[in-house]
Amino acid sequence: MRNEMMHRPVLKDEVLELVRDRQKKVPGALGKIQEQATIDNVPIIPNETASFLRFFLKQIKAKKALEVGTAIGFSASLMLDAMGEGSHVTTIDRFDVMIRKAKANFEDLGVADQVTLLEGDAKEVLPTIDDTFDFIFMDSAKSKYIEFLPECLRLLKVDGVLMIDDVFQAGTVMHDIKEIPKSQRTIYRKLNQLYDVVLNHPDLTVTILPLGDGVLMISKDVEDIKL
Repeated sequence: MRNEMMHRPVLKDEVLELVRDRQKKVPGALGKIQEQATIDNVPIIPNETASFLRFFLKQIKAKKALEVGTAIGFSASLMLDAMGEGSHVTTIDRFDVMIRKAKANFEDLGVADQVTLLEGDAKEVLPTIDDTFDFIFMDSAKSKYIEFLPECLRLLKVDGVLMIDDVFQAGTVMHDIKEIPKSQRTIYRKLNQLYDVVLNHPDLTVTILPLGDGVLMISKDVEDIKL
């Protein structure tokens, strides 16, 4: 389950130490899940991304979030903690092992009634959702981001934010494709396709942040987005 790219950070070691190790870890029972996942190399968002996510959700006063890629339920639980009373997260995953662990963590944390966990492939699940969300967090198969993008934008409210994790491929996403191992070239092509679509789109406001293995932030400026 080790995410190799997370062990090849694009920041200098001393900067990484500041943003990852000197920022406060998540407190309480959720912090224990974060700590154990780090020890076990379970692929959850790194501490600098978790710190930003908590801060950002508080600032935009989000109450309803969608997540693509539940994993063990850490980031969904973190979002609920940040959004506070009356908040709800809908999250999607297709891996039985992760689904079982996530459900157990939601129960242990006492947030199960604030979570709707949809089981299945996001490609099939997303079109069935009839709702709008303040915030969407996409942290799943990187080669599928461009495929999930239209549905995520459909579900996002105007001025809502879509946050897409792990978009740097350890900094290799801008290398010449000949330098990319063949096993990674599909991800490389799909991530670059994602950049091509969103970075200069007239109806999207976009920024890129060097958190973890890269974060892409997309705000929807109009209701109907044509890609």
